[in-house]
Amino acid sequence: MIIALCALVLIIAGSGLWVWQGMQTLDRPITLEEPLLFDVPSGSAFSQIARKLESEGLVADSLWLRLYGRLYPEQARIKAGEYEFSDGMTPKAMVEAMVAGDTKHWSIQFIEGWTFREMRAALAQSPRLSQETADWTDEEIMKSLGAEGEHPEGRFFPDTYLFVSSETDLDLIRRAYQKMSDVLAEEWAGREEGLPYDTPYEALIMASIVERETGAPHEREQVAGVFVRRLEKGMRLQTDPTVIYGMGDKYKGRIGSRDLRTYTPYNTYRINGLPPTPIALPGREAIHAALNPDDGEALYFVARGDGTHKFSRTLREHQKAVREFQLNRRDDYRSSPSSKEQADGGS
Repeated sequence: MIIALCALVLIIAGSGLWVWQGMQTLDRPITLEEPLLFDVPSGSAFSQIARKLESEGLVADSLWLRLYGRLYPEQARIKAGEYEFSDGMTPKAMVEAMVAGDTKHWSIQFIEGWTFREMRAALAQSPRLSQETADWTDEEIMKSLGAEGEHPEGRFFPDTYLFVSSETDLDLIRRAYQKMSDVLAEEWAGREEGLPYDTPYEALIMASIVERETGAPHEREQVAGVFVRRLEKGMRLQTDPTVIYGMGDKYKGRIGSRDLRTYTPYNTYRINGLPPTPIALPGREAIHAALNPDDGEALYFVARGDGTHKFSRTLREHQKAVREFQLNRRDDYRSSPSSKEQADGGS
């Protein structure tokens, strides 16, 4: 009897040690040469994920992970998604990440000055993003946003957006649309008085032109000021980016005098006032400039060739600047400032 009892005690003690040793494996760091993406499908049971971790070599034996889930049920409430596991993580840390829903985030950037077509191309080329609108027309996209009949150009805020694998391109389109609506409303509320805009949308059109006219941050208010004064005086805006936008696929990198004379609804050499829609995605700074323009006297500007512009008050001054900077272009002529100049706010 005593021998049997001793044997039972030894068996229990041995089993306890075996379990203890097995559970210790959950605290041992894994070795990975590079981060590994691990997908947890929706509706997955904890035991299924434990076995999947074993099959992918992330745990030595799923038995101990399944037992851990039984002992600590709150640690078995994992969330669906795509997770990134890296070298040195422990199985427990992986479980904690899945319980917290700390999924892998990807990013996509919409650049200031892009057109809606370029924005859609970037979405289509994002390999981690589920494509829902690939075969949709622009009109169908706007209808899905509750903006049926509205033109999409300029309606989406340029920014870097993070997303998870369960999101679609339509999710990001919706977020960019809402953010532009919010930013425009905020900037409209803080606008200067007496501006020649009847609606926030007209300010958005102006902001898109400002965005396309200059890459030098310190010039945005000056450019906006020129255009506002021209509107107030009944002068045409005469801005090349609107001509280019109106040309569409006909634009091949240069515009000539014939293009300036050709009528399109966007050719501000031929139409009075603002074009019918924005011509690009304006950032917050361009929107702010359109609603808080410089109060100087300049009515003209011309590119210097270093990414900045020469502003002039009179036509005679402007014509002189055109001869200096355009008719005798410098060898290193460029239309945009250098990355350093942009970071420094211009020279």
